[in-house]
Amino acid sequence: MKLNKLLTVFLLTIITQAIFAQFPDGVNVIDAKPNTVTTFTVNLSDGKFLTDLSWASSSSVACFPATQNHKFTGNHIIYITEIPPHSKMDITVIPDDKTKNMSIYAYTVGLNNNATVPNLTSCVTCEADHNRDYKKVGRTQDHTRTVHLNAINNPYKVVIGVAGADGLTEGSFILKIKNE
Repeated sequence: MKLNKLLTVFLLTIITQAIFAQFPDGVNVIDAKPNTVTTFTVNLSDGKFLTDLSWASSSSVACFPATQNHKFTGNHIIYITEIPPHSKMDITVIPDDKTKNMSIYAYTVGLNNNATVPNLTSCVTCEADHNRDYKKVGRTQDHTRTVHLNAINNPYKVVIGVAGADGLTEGSFILKIKNE
């Protein structure tokens, strides 16, 4: 009987480690339920610096052009959630200090795809928002950044990245995920 309990504990430990081993250290899993708004406060200092941003401008990802890399050169914090079929998701980063320049990107991949940046070779879609160098007609820019994702017939895994611009490595922010 003791052997069975020991074996059960051992197997549960292995299974738990296998589930969480699918994502690299520092990746945060979020349960953003449908028809809800999920918010939480985080600090960019909890993130990691990415030395390679080439994934973002590759033609199979096309998240943001390499000319905008400097807007993603600080710490990155990565989150993973899911978007159900026939839904849309708005993801907003709101820095507590309006002078802290932060950027956001989010991409969708298949539910069985565990690729995270900088090892992303392709995705279904990728969107990014950062401080613009020019005015955009009909839109006033402030310190918040928002990306919009859609799912038509299939659910997708959503990977969200919040990054400091121009080498920013600290600053608290609210991450808001509206899943409808």
